[in-house]
Amino acid sequence: MSALGQAFELVFQWQVIGTVFVAAMFGLMVGAIPGLTATMATALLVPLTFFMDPVPAVGAIVTCAAMAIFAGDIPGTLLRIPGTPASAAYTDEAYAMTRKGQAEIALGANLLFSAMGGLFGTFVLIFAAPTLAEVALKFSSFEYFWMALLGLTCAVFIGASSPLRAFVSLFIGLFVSTIGLNNPAGVPRFTFGSTDLLAGIDFIPAMIGLFAVSEVLRSVAAGVPAIGRVQAATGHIFSHWGNLIRTYWRQQIRGNIIGTSIGALPGAGADIAAWVAYALSRKFSKTPEKFGTGHVEGIVESTSANNAAVSSAWIPALVFGIPGDTITAIVIGVLYVKGLNPGPTLFLFNPQAIYAVFIIFILANLVMIPFGWLAIKAAKRLLLVPRKLLMPIILAFCIVGAFASNNATYGIVVMLVFGVLGFIMEENRIPIAPCILGIVIGPMLEDTFVTSMIKADGSFLAFFERPIAAGLGIATILIWLSPLIGRAVRKSGAPGEAGQG
Repeated sequence: MSALGQAFELVFQWQVIGTVFVAAMFGLMVGAIPGLTATMATALLVPLTFFMDPVPAVGAIVTCAAMAIFAGDIPGTLLRIPGTPASAAYTDEAYAMTRKGQAEIALGANLLFSAMGGLFGTFVLIFAAPTLAEVALKFSSFEYFWMALLGLTCAVFIGASSPLRAFVSLFIGLFVSTIGLNNPAGVPRFTFGSTDLLAGIDFIPAMIGLFAVSEVLRSVAAGVPAIGRVQAATGHIFSHWGNLIRTYWRQQIRGNIIGTSIGALPGAGADIAAWVAYALSRKFSKTPEKFGTGHVEGIVESTSANNAAVSSAWIPALVFGIPGDTITAIVIGVLYVKGLNPGPTLFLFNPQAIYAVFIIFILANLVMIPFGWLAIKAAKRLLLVPRKLLMPIILAFCIVGAFASNNATYGIVVMLVFGVLGFIMEENRIPIAPCILGIVIGPMLEDTFVTSMIKADGSFLAFFERPIAAGLGIATILIWLSPLIGRAVRKSGAPGEAGQG
């Protein structure tokens, strides 16, 4: 019997299918709770995988991760509380659609393009794993520095119409990322004698504070009215799918390509993929002025990217044993325990196991549609709860999520501080998204810069000596200069136009 036939036999057993379904429900539940990330959901599953055979063990993790990434979109859309960091890039956009009575369109787009993005990433994983993994292995600290800088550059485009306010938000995030010992020199910075701050600012409580607690404070301070009951109760998520695909198929394909490319890079992951995809969607949109007001275009591209990245992160993990993100770092440990040592030999000696994993990837993304629909249907009832009852419940969930991030009350303090900060920022029309991105990418930027400077013996030219690094560097600098270039082109074209007139 062929390896593919054996793979189908391994997958289509009641134990495996049952495990996939249970893992799907678990991933949806964990991903929908603010602060409980897809990585945490995967980590919680690991002890259970010790009692499973290899295929259902890996299948449970695959399904759980895919569902958790999608489920993070649900509270982000309905309550402006991203369930996972990958959802934070387009939370404001999705929540703006909910306030306009378009929650079904936003949630339908999240579900449809999450599943399609996951399937795209899976097919790339199946057919192009060795080639893409070789490209990913060529990335050194120089390339990662430019990748991080490119991600931060995107923050300016993610920010509101004012680049100055976006820069202010970004630098607040970068400052926060410097707190603690998490720097190449291991020197305490901005800790003010606090032992808690030595570990730095945990991203999860900070994100919950900036998005969720600030929303609670604003609701209490300004008496924000509840979202209309009629708008929340009408519509159907499937009814808009045909129009979304016809209108935004280009954005979907571009998001899939961005997500797959970034996901295949070790250490990048779905979070960065979503931010970059949203920024590029705004940059190349024919109607960029609609972004931030509740426009589905950016949601389509970024949600396509983050789920494609979840699948493609397995490329370096399976082919070379190098984790593509935190989830695959956990998976590699499970593979070793199960005797499936990742690397090129896995494809030679255990092809049926690899094919079984590929089949489960496809199955997980197909199962996402009915399970996601049920989750959305249940979650929409949140909009019918009176605001004065809903806000204390949200705050309780926030406290649980902040505490669970490190099992300490310190997380709750961080959450409250950043809640006040987020409230002050938004009252002064300073966007939150660039701040979040600065906190996430800041450590990576500093680490790769210091490492690269040590390698280059202090020479800045070394950042352009490698072909991929040079390409990324030039692209980043061109983005910086694009406003000046655009202004120069307009000025040079003006006399000619005047002469023709």
